[in-house]
Amino acid sequence: MATCYRHPSRETGVSCSNCGNPICPDCMTATPVGMRCPDCARQKTKVRTAAHIRAGGDPIATYVIIGLCVLVAFGSGSLVSGGSGPVFRDGALFGPAIAFNHEYWRLVTSGFLHGGLIHLGFNMYILYWLGGMLEPVIGRARFVALYFASLLGGSFGALLLSPDKVTVGASGAVFGLMGAALVMQRARGIDPMQSGILPLILLNLFISFLPGLNISIGGHLGGLLAGVIAGFVIEEAAKRRTSQLVAVAGCAVIGALAVAGALAVAGNETAPIALGAITGLL
Repeated sequence: MATCYRHPSRETGVSCSNCGNPICPDCMTATPVGMRCPDCARQKTKVRTAAHIRAGGDPIATYVIIGLCVLVAFGSGSLVSGGSGPVFRDGALFGPAIAFNHEYWRLVTSGFLHGGLIHLGFNMYILYWLGGMLEPVIGRARFVALYFASLLGGSFGALLLSPDKVTVGASGAVFGLMGAALVMQRARGIDPMQSGILPLILLNLFISFLPGLNISIGGHLGGLLAGVIAGFVIEEAAKRRTSQLVAVAGCAVIGALAVAGALAVAGNETAPIALGAITGLL
């Protein structure tokens, strides 16, 4: 991967839209025609009202995550069977299975399972939009670290509020990406209201609290909080011009804390006999 022309120790997948020099997040200036380096930005008046922080580069990690979710959904047969089957049963987030049967993988696998075609399509559409916006700017490694920190934060939130309910979906991770995008846009002087990020977050939070929709409020809030914290860590690391390993390590710490929290609350208000309930629920 190319390195920033002003900070050779920092890898980046973004180039100046005017001269083509590779630039890191700390050197980017948002303009109506894309990101520009400090030298080119000084040639014209800076513009801080860009709708996105999208830049050049293909969001490969985003495509891979979307592909995995789609393959799991169709490969497991859950879209046809209405959210059931062995893959769904053994991979969904369920507190008693984690607390009493030590099935820790559910903290991650639940984020790749979906309860229906609409559930899958909605999450993948937003993931595609956010991934195309964020991944080219922060780089593939940071994006993947951010995604999984948000996913684990969502698992923690879901178990904290509803440890005895079956939960699936990439919503927690997607909410985390929204939170990180909000932090990063504000850091670059981009109006989150004009970019659509803030309205998107508020709308989805409103929908999350609507009664009768069987939405994991804890998963959404947990993912959003983890994403905001991870976005702040990534931005601070960029300001200090550190290696991407620092930002990745920060996201890993957030994920580890989320796992610790999830394991601590997975057995709340449940009993070992509740393990048998998962068969009936699915």
